[in-house]
Parts: sequence; structure tokens; C-alpha cells
Amino acid sequence: MLYGADYNPDQWPEEVWDDDVRLMQEAGVNIVSLGIFAWSRIQPAEDVWDFAWLDTVIEKLHAGGIAVNLATATASPPPWVSARYPETLPADESGASYWPGSRQHFAPSSPTYRRLAGELVRRLGERYAHHPAVVMWHVGNEFGCHLWMDFSDAARDAYRDWLEKRYTTVTALNDAWGTSFWSQRYGEFDEIFPPRLAPYSHNPSSMLDWRRFTSDMLLECYLMEREILLEAGATQPITTNFMGPFKPADYRRWAPFMDVIADDCYPDPANPHRVRDAAFQRDLIRSLKPGVPWLLWEQATDAVNWRPANPGKLPGALVAETAQSIARGADGIMFFQWRQSRAGSEKFHSAMLPHAGTATRTWDAVTELGARLAALPQLPAPGRDAQVALVFDWENWWAVEERDHPTEVDYLALVLEWYGAFHARNIQVDIVGPEEVDDTYRLVVAPALYLLRDDGAAALARFVHDGGTLLTGPFSDIVDEHDHFRQGGFLTQLGPVLGLRFEDFGALAGASEGAAGVGALSADAVLAARRAAAEGTVTFSLDGAVYRSRLVAEHVHATDADVVAAFDSGPHAGSPALTRHRHGSGEAWYVASVPVSGGPAIGSAGDALGAVVATVVAASGVRPIVEGLPAGVEAARRGDLVTLINHGDTRVEIAIDGTDAETGAAVDRVVLETQGVAFVTAPVAASPAAAPAPASVSAATLSAATVPLP
Repeated sequence: MLYGADYNPDQWPEEVWDDDVRLMQEAGVNIVSLGIFAWSRIQPAEDVWDFAWLDTVIEKLHAGGIAVNLATATASPPPWVSARYPETLPADESGASYWPGSRQHFAPSSPTYRRLAGELVRRLGERYAHHPAVVMWHVGNEFGCHLWMDFSDAARDAYRDWLEKRYTTVTALNDAWGTSFWSQRYGEFDEIFPPRLAPYSHNPSSMLDWRRFTSDMLLECYLMEREILLEAGATQPITTNFMGPFKPADYRRWAPFMDVIADDCYPDPANPHRVRDAAFQRDLIRSLKPGVPWLLWEQATDAVNWRPANPGKLPGALVAETAQSIARGADGIMFFQWRQSRAGSEKFHSAMLPHAGTATRTWDAVTELGARLAALPQLPAPGRDAQVALVFDWENWWAVEERDHPTEVDYLALVLEWYGAFHARNIQVDIVGPEEVDDTYRLVVAPALYLLRDDGAAALARFVHDGGTLLTGPFSDIVDEHDHFRQGGFLTQLGPVLGLRFEDFGALAGASEGAAGVGALSADAVLAARRAAAEGTVTFSLDGAVYRSRLVAEHVHATDADVVAAFDSGPHAGSPALTRHRHGSGEAWYVASVPVSGGPAIGSAGDALGAVVATVVAASGVRPIVEGLPAGVEAARRGDLVTLINHGDTRVEIAIDGTDAETGAAVDRVVLETQGVAFVTAPVAASPAAAPAPASVSAATLSAATVPLP
């Protein structure tokens, strides 16, 4: 298990470097990311290079048994770059330059920036590619983190080239963008500009390509540096740090070019959904490169500095959050940063070695965590441990959140709600693109898959036909890869699989009470309908309970599907709200609105989204990793390793037969305090013959009996 942090010795006098190495050894650190923002120290002027200090630091670390993840230092150009070469600066929508004084002040498509950055990388590669301390390369840093889009002249020129390579002719581009609308038809590629400040909405098809271009320009910077390192003789793994579900960069396209996936994750202690959201991020990162352990390159030991309010972590949360990463596939745990800065924008950001020194709870937590990680055995690679796949697609994200739709859709928030219903049940989930769906899963969930490419639709249809269960819902299968409607209306690809015909979206915005259609409903249902009308929601009944849903109430017709639930209220009262259709050897479910997540339903316990998920899970035969755990206890499986984390407020005792992975001792139960963690080796139970994915651990192997203790 790798354990360490970003190390910035260039911010400190040489007198503390030996002390750094000694304290790293005390904390259990075995690797550091070195020199991420050191360009100005390495190259203080265009024709001046200083590697002596870096040589010294690397030798000290190597002598101390600490490996180096060497950064290319290209994430923040020195002031001389923009002073001498202003064409390297990025621009905003109005064409005004972003200036130096922060970081990421470079235009990713600038030939001059790439030339200067490439020379820096070449010199680093030639000098350190064969150094025994260097075990990995850290290219750039958090590409696009602050500069989501660049509208500079360099971007303009690169965009035109990118479009010409993609479409070859301007006629093909006009067809792809539908430029006959609003007299936007182009006569040549040089007439095209980035989507700079405009009076009203930009062409949505052009915006989709602009986002593809933006992601590709950042990726090109990474690939340029990677190629230079390889040419210099680097044989170590090369990668960069992702940021979970980061909208500007399509990480699924990036993943094949990463030797190992690395990620930065900062759960917000004030976020009531932080456990869910962090679990989703870790599952997403694991799923980008199946079967290959990933690395957590940045997390915080305590408080960060960049939110409006920055509370610290609860006692024990550092171990619990780290365990969540390990449980979901991480083989390396690192922090920003090793020594807390004494100046600069991030001086209030916590670190492994806080400004207050070693007589602190942060240092105690860091050294305790280092000891626990060192005690872990070689961990199994993360395999296909999930029975459920959740479809999450960047191009769909870009398209579905564009302007001028029937209603605004927050795609990530919607996906997180669906994910949370499975996470709360300790049902493990892979996060995949639609084309990656295959028969190793029992159940696939595809929310708001507005942009659905042909190959993705074919994979989903094949999955159902071959015996899988598909759950999808509103705003799905609407447009093609150019953000165009297909001939024949909506649900043109999935309609036969779902047994549905689509008529209308039925966007909700405070529907009038008169539209509720409450005449034949029970008293509970009447109250629910009135409440729903006031809130812009509608109601539907499932298993005798009345639930609310939001966003839209689509008008769909069940041509072949069975209607499991109908809307009780709203513009399409009486039409299908939840349907089920047998297709080939499998079945497809469709929910025509967005079930409200969380809180009690009207007339029953539980929440609407949870009720739908429970219904479909029961029909699909999906099982949790561990059954019957109390609320707040999270379970995840990684091969033979089961991780249990108590995020709740009470102590729990869990009966379990297995081996304590930290001590090697046989166990038949574990006691978890709040924020407590247990790593238990427990073999996977044999799967039923019909199941394409591993079943839950059997009761004989891993008992789910839990007893809350005072």
C-alpha cells in the first residue's frame, strides 16, 4: 500500500529537508509526489535551469527509503512565460485574458505553451527517467480544474483544425450542427469561432462539439508530455490526477492512456450525502480501468481552505474515508500535502504535518493510519464484484444540461440519487458507459440517458435480450450523437425493448390543483395530490403507498409493457408511471418521472426512489454485499476482502466468520465504534447457476446479524 503526499520542498529552506525525511519515516510514508508546482524553481528564466536542488531532494528521499512520483511541473507556468509570450494566456467568453498570479494560466492549445512545457518535460525525463528513486510520473496536475474553457485565439485556431479533422468538409459540419436554423450556415472553417459571448443561446450541437474539443485539448497536453517521457526512456507508470465526476474532461476517453488511474477526492464534512457522494466517486474511478487498482493521490487530513466554510473532519473520519477508497479498489493513499504551507492561497489547507507540529491530533491520526496501512496484506485486485451497473456518460452530461429543454436537468445530482438508493442497501455498483454494458451484470440502471449513441443503445438492447434487467426513466433516448432528434420521435431505439411509445414530456412546474384528477382517490392520496401540485410534483401509487415524483410526468403508452404503477395526479393522471416489459430472456423497466428521493412517502415509510429501486432489485435477484446491516454501516467487496465501515452514531457488533486482514486472526464478530473500520477476508460464496455476477456472501460465511450496543 502506497502512503504519502504531495511534497513541495521548494517552498521551504534546505535546513528542514532532513527533518522532513525523518518525520516521513515516522509516519509510514513510502512515496511522495514531488515538484508539482516547481517550474519557476527549475527554470527561473527561459535560458536558466536549476536541477541541483531537485537532485539533492531526490537523493535524500531515496536514502530514506521513500519513492518519488515525479511531477512534470507544467501546471503553473512561471511569470516570465506570460511576460515574454502573452499568446500563452487563456481568455474568457468575452475574449479578455486570464492573467498570471494564480495557477493554470495557460491556453492548453497554445503552440508556444506546449513548446515551453515540452522542453521542461524533456529535460526532466532525460535527467531522471533512470533514477532508482523515481517509480512513477505525475503529468501536469488536475487538468482543467480552474480553467474549464479557453476562448483565446489559440483555441480558435485549434478548434477550426479539430473540426476540419472531424468533419473533413464544411458541408458535413453544417449537417451535423443543423446550421440552417437561425441562418448559421458556414461557408468555410475559418468563419467558425469558439462560442464566445453571444446575445442568446449557442447552437446546442456546436456546444457539444466545443466540449468534446475542450476535453481533447487537455488530453492532448497530457499525451504530449507522456510521449516526451517515453522518448526520454521512462519505463515507470505515467498518469495524471483525475477529480472524480469532473464535467469538462471525459475521463472515460482519457482512461486508456493512463497506466494507472489516480484521483483527488475531498468529501465535504458539511455535506449530509458525503459518504454516498464519495463512494460514487471511488466506484467511478475504479470502473474506468476494470481489474486495475487505482491510487488516491489527494485527500485532506482535516479541513480544506477553498469552500465558503471549512469544518474539519470528525474524529476517526480520516480512517473511515481512507477505508472507503481501499474497499473500492485503491492501492495507494496520499494527501495534499506533506508539510502545511506557511504562505500562499492554500496555507489554511490541512496537511500530514500541520503547522502546529507533531503534538496534534492530525499527526496522531496520520501516524495511526500509516501503521494500519502497513499492516494490510497484499490486497486482491478489484474485480467484477458488482452485480449492478449504473450508466454515466460524459457526452450525455454535456448535452442533457444544455439550454432550451423542456426542463432543466442536473445530471450528476440525478445520477447520485439513483446511486444512493443502491449504496444505502449495500449493493455494489460499477459506473460504466452505455457501450460497456455486458452480461456480467444482473441489473443496469440508466437515468436520463438523453444522448444515446447507436452502439450504446445496441449494448443495452442486447443486455436485456440476453437475460439482464434494465431500469431507465425520463429524458432517455431523445437525441443522437449530434444532439439531433431521430426520425420517428423519441425512444426510437429503446422503445421496442421497453414496450412503450412516447408522446410528451409533461414538464412539471407547480401544476395546478385542478389538474390533479383526485376524484376517485383515498384521503391520503388527495392530500398527496394537493401537496404535489403545490411543489411541482405528481403522485403515483405502488404496493398500496402513494409516492411523489418530480421534474416531468411523461406521457407514455404501454404498447406491450405491463403497467406496474400509474400517475394519480398531474397532467397525465392515469397514464403509466412505472412499467415492466419482458424482452427476449430479460426485462426492461421504465419510470416516467423522477421519484422523489429521501424522506417519508405519503401513506407509507420509505422514499419514492427507494421504493422503485426495491421493486426492481427484488425482481432482478440482486443481493447486497452483506444483508441486514444497520443504517449507517457501509459494506463493500474487493475480491475476498470485505470492508465494513460504521458511519453511524452508535457502536455496533457484527457477527462475521472470516479473517481479520490486519492481524491475520480468525474472527467470528467485529465491534465497530462510530467511524470504525474492519477489513475482513471472507471468500465469495458460490453464485447460483443463473447469476452472471457474484452473489452475496452466504450466511454461513458472513453473518449479517447485527446488534446495536449502547
